[in-house]
Amino acid sequence: MSFEKVCKVEDVPDGGVLGVEVGETPVALVRQGADVFALHDVCSHAEVKLSEGEVYDGTLECWLHGSCFDIRSGKPTGPPATRPVNVYTVKIDGDDVLVSLSKES
Repeated sequence: MSFEKVCKVEDVPDGGVLGVEVGETPVALVRQGADVFALHDVCSHAEVKLSEGEVYDGTLECWLHGSCFDIRSGKPTGPPATRPVNVYTVKIDGDDVLVSLSKES
């Protein structure tokens, strides 16, 4: 599995989200304390950036229509989205956040 450094842990607000690019793939990074999660940064319902949404209770909510996604699995937890978004593997190396675009199994 190939990992790419995308930012520093401190760049991702605790309880918030940061949009980054891994190659040409948009990725939304969500930090909950010491854990960082990576989801495809395009809502499966409306094709807008999820990184512009809000995070609460392990959920990333799309700003446009309110679709909600579990930050661990990418599965929709609230309508109108019915399809999941990809999640990616994250590694923390010191202060750096590394992401692999290989889908988690």
